[in-house]
Amino acid sequence: QVQLVESGGGLVQTGDSLKLSCAASGRTLSMYVVGWFRQAPGKERDFVANIDWNGGRTNYGDSAKGRFTISRDIPKNTVYLQMNSLKPEDTAVYYCAARRLRFSRIASEYDYWGQGTQVTVSS
Repeated sequence: QVQLVESGGGLVQTGDSLKLSCAASGRTLSMYVVGWFRQAPGKERDFVANIDWNGGRTNYGDSAKGRFTISRDIPKNTVYLQMNSLKPEDTAVYYCAARRLRFSRIASEYDYWGQGTQVTVSS
């Protein structure tokens, strides 16, 4: 069992940066893949980035590539999403999710989810 709690969202302006956190409890994430997804009103839940806990391998969605960085702090059992050069189209609720073993960018394949944190980027 894994509990996930996101934090760090807020209101920023175009070009600003935010760093989101996903704190996990219940178990170590040593055998898990952790991902970030986002969902804007009226839209599907989209893949942003993920990371393999053991090896540190990362994968990014097209919208995140070159601007966002996913990382992990192993002793803290926490995953981060550093977001730079934010745009209004980045406005969404950002969710942290985890699944065991397999690298995936499909939301339905993840088993554990946080409650989400709102990111709003004004123009």
